[in-house]
Amino acid sequence: MEWLAPTLRRYPEIAIFLSLGIGYWIGERKFFGFSLGVVPATLLAGILIGQFEIAVSADLKQIFFLMFIFAVGYGLGPQFIRGLAREGLPQAAFAVTASVVSLAVTLVIAKLAQYDAGSAAGFFSGTQTNSMSIGLATDAIGRLLLSDDAKRDLIDAIPVTYAVTYLFGTLGTGLILSRLGPWLLRIDLAQACREYEAQMNLLAGNTGAGWTQLERRAYRVGASSRVAGLTVLEAEMLAPEDRIFVSRIRRGADIFEAQIDTRLQVGDVVAVSAPRQSLINLLGAPAQEVDDPELLIVETGTLEVYVSGREVIGKTLDELACRMEARGVFVARIVRGAATTEIPVLRNTRLERGDIVTLNGRQRDIFAAARILGQIESPTRVVDMAFVGAAIAVGALAGAVVINIGHVPLSLSSAGGTLLAGILLSWVRSVRPLFGRIPENTVWFMNAIGLNIFIATVGISAGPRFVAGLEQLGFSLFFWGVAATGLPLIASMLIGKYLFRIHPALVLGCCAGARTSTASLGMVCEVAQSKIPGLGYTVTYAVSNTLCAIWGIVVVLAIA
Repeated sequence: MEWLAPTLRRYPEIAIFLSLGIGYWIGERKFFGFSLGVVPATLLAGILIGQFEIAVSADLKQIFFLMFIFAVGYGLGPQFIRGLAREGLPQAAFAVTASVVSLAVTLVIAKLAQYDAGSAAGFFSGTQTNSMSIGLATDAIGRLLLSDDAKRDLIDAIPVTYAVTYLFGTLGTGLILSRLGPWLLRIDLAQACREYEAQMNLLAGNTGAGWTQLERRAYRVGASSRVAGLTVLEAEMLAPEDRIFVSRIRRGADIFEAQIDTRLQVGDVVAVSAPRQSLINLLGAPAQEVDDPELLIVETGTLEVYVSGREVIGKTLDELACRMEARGVFVARIVRGAATTEIPVLRNTRLERGDIVTLNGRQRDIFAAARILGQIESPTRVVDMAFVGAAIAVGALAGAVVINIGHVPLSLSSAGGTLLAGILLSWVRSVRPLFGRIPENTVWFMNAIGLNIFIATVGISAGPRFVAGLEQLGFSLFFWGVAATGLPLIASMLIGKYLFRIHPALVLGCCAGARTSTASLGMVCEVAQSKIPGLGYTVTYAVSNTLCAIWGIVVVLAIA
């Protein structure tokens, strides 16, 4: 220790990476079925290492926070804007209501407990599981008309309340939504999801098999066959609901690709692509199946497409399936939003701007479909850094503008401006996806590493005063945290069901999004035995994530 402490003081960058390594190692491991999470584990590691009284540059902390918050805005853009549009407006309105309730309850409890501005900011961030608000609250404290020492005391108080309340904030949110929620709302969640799937006209079963599980078999066209003499398109349209497609044809010794105007003849052997259940139910015993491995060799592939085409946005998969460009193309997966929420593949699932859709089928067919859907997500490691640098700079400059009303300095802060710049420019990219390309792995790095380096520096800086702050606040902090976590959630569930009349299958997913808790969504989906609750998650997550970050500023101004 005599060697380690002065070394870390001399090279604080080592302390940061040590906190990061310990935080990820502990945070990703499960203990008795529960993981602490990387962010609180990194904070606690930083607090522990900070006992050596290591000085870390505040500028370094801010650089990584701006990188993180821009990545968050970049991921939220299309869903946030959609939430302001007509179709997403009810869920966006619910997210605003739930966020306001969370803010109000937290402020009332902070006043009752007599917390200062820093403690209240950390208390809000921990109980509402929104780490972004820490950065904006820190900026807001820096703009208060206080001495440097007073500001330092307030900033150092943030990680104390955050660390203590975040644990139940995360675990408690999941348990309340997944276990208490169905009982409180008097709903059978699994049954509600099955009913919702029926309303959405799921093709086959509860897993979207009609759209995603594709098989190919060979059949001979007999003299009594209904398709003899019909063109390929006419034959396929005999069962449009089952999406059966002829991909190749053997005629005598020749094998050729099927065209929509190719006329089928008696004796032809056709390679038919369709969902397995359709092949069994429609063709089954009446058709003569042929073992023809050579015919069944079809060049197929998988393609990921970024949805931005005006013709498809807001359209259901059922509507799009009627287009000629969709012939022979099957949707394997839809991912939506910054939290990469997997959306159920149903006939009436609507595609939204910014969705990532995975297509299966013949190479030429999936490329034809991709042209109307939007931009092909080709693997690349190149980042449009001109776009990223300019966006962060412009957003931070706009947010740095301060308007003084009396003795209260009002400002979005550089972080708030950067967040809104990320949202706006992400939306522009979704309309014109020719610039601003940031690969998914890079977004992850900016998001996860940017946040955790920021959190590590917060913990290291606050380390020497953490124990004293915890002793001052006492054990009542945990119980206040339970109240601040649970009461807004219970109110939000009741508001969602009875005021906004959200479908029972979606209401708990909406609440998880309003709490910006991906872990709790997973617990809800596990109880529901379905991905349906994810349909209520993306819009509310985008709106609440933005609002709760800004609430960090509001909490500081309200308490200070």
